[in-house]
Amino acid sequence: MYILGIESTCDETAVSIVEDGRRVISNVIATSVAEQALYGGVVPEIASRRHCEYISATAEKALADAKLSIADIDAVAVTFAPGLIGAVLVGVNFAKGLAYGAGKPLVPVHHLRGHIAALYLTHPELKPPFLCLVASGGHSHIVQVEDYTKFKVLGRTVDDAAGEAFDKVARTLGLSYPGGPSVAAAAKTGDPKAYKLPVPHVEGRYNVSFSGLKTAVLNEVNKCQMKGETVNVNDLAASFQERIAGILAEKLLLAAADTGAQQVCLAGGVAANGRLRQLVNDGAQKLGAKVYLPHLKFCGDNGAMIAAQGYYEYITGHTADLQLNGLPTLPIDYE
Repeated sequence: MYILGIESTCDETAVSIVEDGRRVISNVIATSVAEQALYGGVVPEIASRRHCEYISATAEKALADAKLSIADIDAVAVTFAPGLIGAVLVGVNFAKGLAYGAGKPLVPVHHLRGHIAALYLTHPELKPPFLCLVASGGHSHIVQVEDYTKFKVLGRTVDDAAGEAFDKVARTLGLSYPGGPSVAAAAKTGDPKAYKLPVPHVEGRYNVSFSGLKTAVLNEVNKCQMKGETVNVNDLAASFQERIAGILAEKLLLAAADTGAQQVCLAGGVAANGRLRQLVNDGAQKLGAKVYLPHLKFCGDNGAMIAAQGYYEYITGHTADLQLNGLPTLPIDYE
């Protein structure tokens, strides 16, 4: 079964075709990240405009790369929530037109469910149940994946998401956007013990908070400036990465120990961070749990993850009509 997946929640216009939820046939991404970098972050209006410009050609290339026509596609899946609403609506409306014109079923997919489904593309043997940390620019959740379309949130950020914190700290340190890769690159030659950054206190056993950590980095920079000193960017980047990766890994592994999870996973853009991967892998081994990490190319937003989850939503009977609307927010465990 071939599912065409469309993703447009942020600054990637992505279309992919996936067979039976596990095998990528084609995967095309057009991104406005270089343009967004000029502003130090995503400008929603620019992202929406670029989606409008890119989406038709991106879909055409995905079909061409797969050597398929729209007639060969069994269903059209699209991210309908959550995300930048203008960007989301571009994908949703294009998908509705494509599905209607081709007489194909329309399948709505939750963005975070898509990130989790990226694991199936890297690890075809992986099956629920498993525990997953989904960390990206807008989200940080610890999720119990009970089945392909059944999720239970155990913990989440109470303020900033991990990816957002990386972006804002990068800007504070004068590093480029997106912040995750630039902070990680700077941290390679830095001392992770050079700056003593706080561990934010938060209610909830598995919840996390990064607003205070981000502020602590800003305070360190301001303190140096007031003293006329130069900030050691690499050391501060390394100290920040060590702290945020440590917090995320600790909470995920705590949840794994409490629930007795035998399979522990990472998903989302922040799952590309090498230090987080190392800490989770080492900790899970001590618990006797198996670790599943997504391929780096499936960590960021892509259409393949939407097509993969779309397959499972479709065979479960989750389809939509032309009244489908985009939503800026929606819990992953919606019914």
